[in-house]
Amino acid sequence: MNLAIDIGNTRTKVAVYENNIILNIEIFEQIYFRKKIQNLISNCSEKPNIILTTVKNFSQDDEKWLSEISALTIINSKTPLPFVNKYSTPETLGIDRRVLASGAVLKFPNQNRLIIDAGTCITYDFITAKNEYLGGAISPGINLKYKSLNDYTDKLPLLSLNETHDVIGNSTNNSIHSGIINATLLEVDGFINSYINDFQNLTVILTGGDADFLAKRLKNTIFANPNFLLESLIMLYQYTIDHDK
Repeated sequence: MNLAIDIGNTRTKVAVYENNIILNIEIFEQIYFRKKIQNLISNCSEKPNIILTTVKNFSQDDEKWLSEISALTIINSKTPLPFVNKYSTPETLGIDRRVLASGAVLKFPNQNRLIIDAGTCITYDFITAKNEYLGGAISPGINLKYKSLNDYTDKLPLLSLNETHDVIGNSTNNSIHSGIINATLLEVDGFINSYINDFQNLTVILTGGDADFLAKRLKNTIFANPNFLLESLIMLYQYTIDHDK
């Protein structure tokens, strides 16, 4: 058995895979980490391979525990990448963005790629057809926008994602939905249009927890895959194995 683990800002995702094909995906909060992993590997006759990436500090106790029950590989800043990092501060590029960029290079060769990860934050990452990572953008995600309106005002309620997003909100709640959802759609479409104007042969990959919601409403043509980070993690792990041969 092989497990790919992505520990994000909000949730942990685990993919069970064989022969680079994802068989099952589990999503849960970090407090259930050990219990969930133990359940997944409980029927293994031998130690599973675990490939892990995290945007949060990973405790030494959890790392030691995983090392004892599995063949553990942690993708980090020292992992070889299939692209040239031209970020002006390369050491600050988040590991999640490194993994996504790697997956885009390996899955979509010889083309310009824009990866949009719509999670807690919305990140934009651009890699040229020459496999040069140039950078991108970071903005608040949908749920973060809802939370910020409630946190930084006295009377605006805390809402969650809603299908209602008419441009003219006819109540305070609907005005919040309109402002957040329409602003996000205009932002994402605007970024895509800017890249299309500047770069030919562009593939746009949309992933993250809000990918499905946005994909149905964007005007641009995109490749939508909510689990692209997990797939990228698997592809990057295979790349590191091939790279060491």
